[in-house]
Amino acid sequence: MSQVDRREFLKLSSIAGVAFTAGLFPSAQSSAQSGNFHFVQFSDTHWGYKGPANPDAEHTLEKAVATVNGLASPPDFIVFTGDLTHTTDDPKLRRERMKRFREIVSALRVKDVRFMPGEHDAALDKGEAYKEFFGALNYTFDHKGVHFIALDNVSDPAAKLGDEQLAWLAADLKQRKADDRIVVLTHRPLFDLKPDWDWTTADGAKAMELLMPYKNVVVFYGHIHRQHHHMTGHIAHHAASSLIFELAEPGSQPKRGPLPYDAATPGKGLGTRDIAMADKVSFVELPATKG
Repeated sequence: MSQVDRREFLKLSSIAGVAFTAGLFPSAQSSAQSGNFHFVQFSDTHWGYKGPANPDAEHTLEKAVATVNGLASPPDFIVFTGDLTHTTDDPKLRRERMKRFREIVSALRVKDVRFMPGEHDAALDKGEAYKEFFGALNYTFDHKGVHFIALDNVSDPAAKLGDEQLAWLAADLKQRKADDRIVVLTHRPLFDLKPDWDWTTADGAKAMELLMPYKNVVVFYGHIHRQHHHMTGHIAHHAASSLIFELAEPGSQPKRGPLPYDAATPGKGLGTRDIAMADKVSFVELPATKG
């Protein structure tokens, strides 16, 4: 994304965004086959949530869609990294929320939109309703020389990838070269960020062991409702903000929970992420509401 587009991107929010730049693909060499591009990451939209942490929850997703549609430089694609909808024990209501979520995001002008489940979408029925509306729980795709791997660490209530998926991951990675550029998309973190808050994947270390031989890997995830950056050896992990409410800093309070709503700064800590892919990754956090 050009600097002009980046300034226009920030201007959309009417407030200063948060920009972050980190080394990505440190061993990769640029080539004619791997052009630069950018994509937008939505996470933890929790459609159907009603509560004091976000009095405007019914409209937040629509406003975020409008903001992304207003980008001067449209992203190549958009990915939702889980918790599309807010959990419910009622299977009928779960499907109604997924249907309404799908209707809202159909207004996105970029039509290459990819989805992943969160535990709110998939843990109670092992992803059955999710698959009816959005398809596979885990998959891969390639874009401009980058290999993307979407992992499911939510449909198992024990927060595991499971042996079958780990075998699938191993088989996929065997087809990659050691210096291929790889982006892993997950909902929960693959490392032990705060296990007693459910901020972990029970067998995430096994996935990291499979990924470690590859020189150019980065992980983008959600779940924790706030930005966070972590390194496992040479592999960087970057958490995205939520659209619905911000959660507390890990370990800053006895129990996990939303930060109180502040009417003076209603979009504070919320938003989507625009990720520019090149030899370095840079991202700008776009607030949840436009203007």
